[in-house]
Amino acid sequence: MHGEYKVPGGKLVVVDLDVHDGTLREVRVAGDFFLEPDEALHTIDRALEGAPADADAQALAARIEAALPTGTVMFGFSAEAVGIAVRRALAHATDWTDYDWQLIHEGPQDPALHMALDEVLTDEVAAGRRPPTLRVWEWDRPAVIIGSFQSLRNEVDPAGAERHGVTVVRRISGGGAMFVEPGNTITYSLYVPDSLVSGLSFADSYAYLDDWVLGALGEMGVKAWYQPLNDIATEAGKVGGAAQKRIAAHGGAVLHHVTMSYDIDAAKMLEVLRIGREKLSGKGIASADKRVDPLRRQTGLPRHAVIERMVASFRGRYGLTDGKVTDEESTAARRLAAEKFGSPEWTSRVP
Repeated sequence: MHGEYKVPGGKLVVVDLDVHDGTLREVRVAGDFFLEPDEALHTIDRALEGAPADADAQALAARIEAALPTGTVMFGFSAEAVGIAVRRALAHATDWTDYDWQLIHEGPQDPALHMALDEVLTDEVAAGRRPPTLRVWEWDRPAVIIGSFQSLRNEVDPAGAERHGVTVVRRISGGGAMFVEPGNTITYSLYVPDSLVSGLSFADSYAYLDDWVLGALGEMGVKAWYQPLNDIATEAGKVGGAAQKRIAAHGGAVLHHVTMSYDIDAAKMLEVLRIGREKLSGKGIASADKRVDPLRRQTGLPRHAVIERMVASFRGRYGLTDGKVTDEESTAARRLAAEKFGSPEWTSRVP
């Protein structure tokens, strides 16, 4: 069995192993990490030899940490990262490069249709009718997207939304409310087979699926990291937030989508989002601007250039061919947008 795990912001850990009578055998750990002393690599292998095959990543990490000599230096990886690589080997996890990735980047669309496309395209990947896909969104109007389990009245000020022409929709994933405006936001979705995140905890899968973004931002001079559970942060402040939805049908698939702030109208946001106003009460608009620090300021690049560099970084890592939403997917999404995501019943399902 073979498993790989790229540590977010770190190095690649590779594990090859067999299983006999419910225990790990012939374990061999490798990777492009740094480790001192040199013989510590064999210590890691021996620590995992004979471990129960059903042990979780934390239990495997504990075996490694107990065996390593005092003063061992692990740079670019950790004992837990080795444990995760083992779990991915046992789960027969796939890797990014096992797939022919497709890019969808189409013109501006309305918020309800974006919500519907996320559901339809995730279902299509789960069913094997669509390859794993990266979709970059374009917005045709200002919007607030609330999480699947959020209270509509607690999150949104209806008077502020109406005054600023903001459409309110509810997505299928959890997490918090997002305020978006055309030209001020960079939003993307990943639709991936469940096997890509096999062996990862729910929390680890967030950082794993966005590691390419950290690399892309680094290439633009922005040092970014993942702030658990779902924030992309920099020294200047938060730049994005992620959310996920798991689909169990067919072979299973994961929807992972991220909204990043390219620019922000903090005053307008605080007139539309109630929760934002409460979090920042007494701190003023300047605090809102500091809490979410736009990529425009940090990169100095036009929005389209930031997106182009992100896409190029993904393409360079994993390969990416240009595609589009098929006619069948478009028909299904438009029907779902009208019947579900554009309906008051869905939007106010948690009043």
